[in-house]
Amino acid sequence: MQDVIRTRFDYAEASKVLKETLNLDGSPVAFKFCKTPDDIPEGMAHISEKLRHCQMVGMARKEGKIFYATVDNHACMGGSWALGLRELTSTLKSGEFYYKLGKFESWAACKRTIDRVPHVESLTTYATLYAPLEKAPFDPTLVLIITKPKSMLKLAQSNLYRLGGRITSNFSGIQSVCSDACAQVYLNGTPNYSLGCDGSRKYSGIEEGEMVMGIPIEMIPEITYAIKIVTGAAGSS
Repeated sequence: MQDVIRTRFDYAEASKVLKETLNLDGSPVAFKFCKTPDDIPEGMAHISEKLRHCQMVGMARKEGKIFYATVDNHACMGGSWALGLRELTSTLKSGEFYYKLGKFESWAACKRTIDRVPHVESLTTYATLYAPLEKAPFDPTLVLIITKPKSMLKLAQSNLYRLGGRITSNFSGIQSVCSDACAQVYLNGTPNYSLGCDGSRKYSGIEEGEMVMGIPIEMIPEITYAIKIVTGAAGSS
C-alpha cells in the first residue's frame, strides 16, 4: 500500500472542525493520487461518467460521493495531464490550445505559461480518488477546500500560527483545481491558494465569491489545531 501516512488522525473530526470554523458550503474533499490498482480500497466505486477533475471534486464536496476515476473517465486533457494520468497533448505543449481560446496576446505567452504549469510526471498516476474528508475510506494525498476569501484568510493565519512568515501562492488563471491545488501541493508539500479558472468555475460549482486551496494531508492536524485558536483570538473577525 503506497502513500500511507505514518501518523494517523481522525478524518471525520478534522472535517468537522474545518466545516464549523470556516462555515463551509459542503465538505473538505479528500483527494489521492493512486499509483496502482492494488491501492484502491476494496469495494470503492469506479465512476462511470467521463467528467473533468474539477467536476469530480465538486461531486465529493457537494454531493458526498466517494469514487475513483481512471484516465478514461477524465474529460479534460490539461487536467488529466497535470494529474499524471496522460501525456501532454501537442496542442497544449505548443501553446496552440490556449492561444486559440483568445486568452493570451501571443503564442509565445501561451508557451511560457504551459511550460510553468506544475504537473505530476506523465503516466505515473493510475487513478484519482475522491471523497468527503469525513467519509474518506483511503489516506488522502491532500485536502481541497473551496470557500470564501474571509475563510481562506483564517486558513492562512492557521498556516502561519506556529512558525509565522509569509504566504506564497502560485497560479496563472488556468488549471486551478488540477494543477494549482493538487499537482503543485503534492509536489511541493506546501498549501497553495488559487483563484480558480474559467473551466473550474463553469463546471465544478465554484461560485463567484469562492477560491480553492489544496493542503497536504500531513498538515491537516496542525491546521485544525491552529484554526480553532486563530478564529477565537482577540481581534479575529
